[in-house]
Amino acid sequence: MSHADVRVGLLAYGQIGHEHNLAVQGTEGLQLVAVCDQNPERLCAAQELAPGISVFTDAREMLDSGLLDLVIISTPPNSHFEWAMTALSRGLHVVVEKPMALTARECDELMAQANAANLLMVVYQNRRFDADYITMAALIRSGAIGDVFHYESFVGGYTEPCRHWHTDVEISGGAIFDWGSHFLDQILTLFPSQVAYVSGVNHKRHWDFVTNADHAHVTVTFIDGTQATFIHSDLAAARKPKFYALGTQGAIIGEWDLRAEPKVADLPAILTLHHPDGTSEPVELLTVPDFAFHASIVEHLRSSSVMSVTSQQSRDVVAVMEAAEESAKINGFPVVPELLR
Repeated sequence: MSHADVRVGLLAYGQIGHEHNLAVQGTEGLQLVAVCDQNPERLCAAQELAPGISVFTDAREMLDSGLLDLVIISTPPNSHFEWAMTALSRGLHVVVEKPMALTARECDELMAQANAANLLMVVYQNRRFDADYITMAALIRSGAIGDVFHYESFVGGYTEPCRHWHTDVEISGGAIFDWGSHFLDQILTLFPSQVAYVSGVNHKRHWDFVTNADHAHVTVTFIDGTQATFIHSDLAAARKPKFYALGTQGAIIGEWDLRAEPKVADLPAILTLHHPDGTSEPVELLTVPDFAFHASIVEHLRSSSVMSVTSQQSRDVVAVMEAAEESAKINGFPVVPELLR
C-alpha cells in the first residue's frame, strides 16, 4: 500500500483500548480515526486523548463506514473470531487481542480468510516486548547460561479473582487461556524446538464465585527433552519467581518487583544471572523502543516486511492451550497439539 497513514479504528475501548490509542498516537504512519464502544464514558475518554475522531456505538456501523484501513479488536476473547472475520470480510486489516480465538480451528479460518484477501491478521502479543522477557531471551540466546533444559514462568498470588469477564471460562477460555496467551507465547518464541506433547492441570479449590480455575499448570515438553512450565495461581500464598531458567552453564531468575504489590505484574521482573561457581550478578534490563509492535505494522503494510509476531505463532499458542485444557480433563495425561511449526 502507499505511504499514506494507515487509518485505524478501535473496536472496544477499555484499558487495553486506551493502550492502543496511546500507541497509535505515538506511531508514525498510523492515524486513529474512529473508536467504537457501547459505554459513552469510554468514548469520551478516547476523544480526550484523540480529539476529532469519529465515535460509534455500533461495531458494524464503524466497520462499514469506509473510514478504516485497519481495526484493532479489544473485545472479550469469545468474540474475537466473530469480529475478526467480520472485519476481514470487509477488506480491513486486523489486529486482535490475545488469544486470536478460542480454538485452533477458528484461528485457521481467520488465517485462511486473511491470506485469500491479502490482508494482515495479527495478534497483539504485547508481553513479547516486555523489557524483562527481551533481556532474558537475549541472555539465553547469547549462550550466557549454556543450553537451557528447564524453564518455568509464573504469575499470581493468593488473591481473590476479579469478577470481570477474565474469570468467566465461557468468555475468557479459562485460566490457561487468560495469562497463558502471554506466557505460553513467550515459551514457544524462546524455544524453537518441536513440541512433543503438552500436559495441563486445572484446580478448582476455593474461589467458587468464578468459573476459571483457581490454579492452572501447563508443561510443554519439546522433542529435545527441554521442558517449560507455566503456572497461573490465585492460591499461591508464596509466589514463585516470574522466570526461572536453568542451563548447563548457569541460571537466570526473574523475581517479582514487590514495589507494585499487590499488582506485581505491572512492573518488570528483577533479573539475576547465576554462575556455576555460586556467584551471581544483577542484570540491567535492555531498552525496548516504545510501540515497537505498532511500528512493525506500518513497516509490514508499506514494504511487506515480516513481522516478529505472526498469526501462525499465535495460532500455535492457541493449539497448545487447547491441548493443555484437554489434558487437564484427563488428569494431566499428555496430549500432542496440532501445530503448524
